[in-house]
Amino acid sequence: MKFTAEQIAGILEGEVVGNPNAEVHELSKIEEGKKGSLTFLSNPKYNNYIYSTEATITIVNKAFVPESELKTTLIKVEDAYMAFSKLLEFYDQAKGQKSGIEQPTVISENVKYGEKLYLGSFSYIGQNVTLGDNVKIYPNCFIGDNVIIGNNVTIFAGAKIYSETQIGNNCIIHSGVVIGADGFGFAPNTDGTYKKIPQIGNVVIEDNVDIGSCTTIDRATMGSTIIRKGVKLDNQIQIAHNVEIGENTVIAAQTGIAGSTKIGKNGMIGGQVGIAGHLSIGDNVRIQAQAGLARNIKDNEVLQGSPAFGYNDFSKSYVHFRNLPKLVAEIEELKKQILNQKNGNNG
Repeated sequence: MKFTAEQIAGILEGEVVGNPNAEVHELSKIEEGKKGSLTFLSNPKYNNYIYSTEATITIVNKAFVPESELKTTLIKVEDAYMAFSKLLEFYDQAKGQKSGIEQPTVISENVKYGEKLYLGSFSYIGQNVTLGDNVKIYPNCFIGDNVIIGNNVTIFAGAKIYSETQIGNNCIIHSGVVIGADGFGFAPNTDGTYKKIPQIGNVVIEDNVDIGSCTTIDRATMGSTIIRKGVKLDNQIQIAHNVEIGENTVIAAQTGIAGSTKIGKNGMIGGQVGIAGHLSIGDNVRIQAQAGLARNIKDNEVLQGSPAFGYNDFSKSYVHFRNLPKLVAEIEELKKQILNQKNGNNG
């Protein structure tokens, strides 16, 4: 697809400085710009590249004033970074406008689907499934019985959605995701073996949720595992049975959350965080990478360490952690001096 500077400026409500008929067909970084590409400049650290870039069109902030002649056509906007992000979204949507049902696929009985469905080859749709409008299911996906999926949902290749799962509108589920597998429920027998506890609940994912590649969300033992609206999950996260994650919470890769823990809204959880089961974590909580939580957390706390404690306390304590060998040596020296004084007094 080709777009002119004038067309792009219309989308972004920007002003063209240069050739309004300049055409582009791809996007690029400013330092790697080439003829026919569109780029942007928002960080002053990259200002020097605008004088050498071969990009045909560059989006800049309205305040930008060139210091020498430019080869690129400018589109001036209020915020170049946000404008370029808007174009990326537009480009991604245009690129993903697939529709139709490829073969071979399996569509079971009583399946209902809306307009503009795309179903990739080698996918399986179970019985009594409901799919909304503009749903994109890429090849090699499995959708189990009685699943409900809302409008404008994209499920990338190889994702597995087990039975009874409910997915809201405007969600993105990346490759390798497994939603609705059994929670880790086993009861010990007297002979040392374990008896499996049936997991008869489901998973509920609300609107505007993004789920990264190879993340797993277990079905509830009873009731629902719930991912509230606006949650963003990175790759390779484990969410156990009956967990609830509050609105607009973001979680980085390799985090594990044990069963029945409730996490509040607007939280930020770093990578490789471990959270024990049956905890209550408040709203607006910040948890630094590699922290380990084994207690309830109040609203607005910032935590670090394993076991995690207050971020400010951790930062102060860390100075002493690093100096422990030196402090131990000083204590040993003081002990020797005290013993020598005692021995001298006894003499």
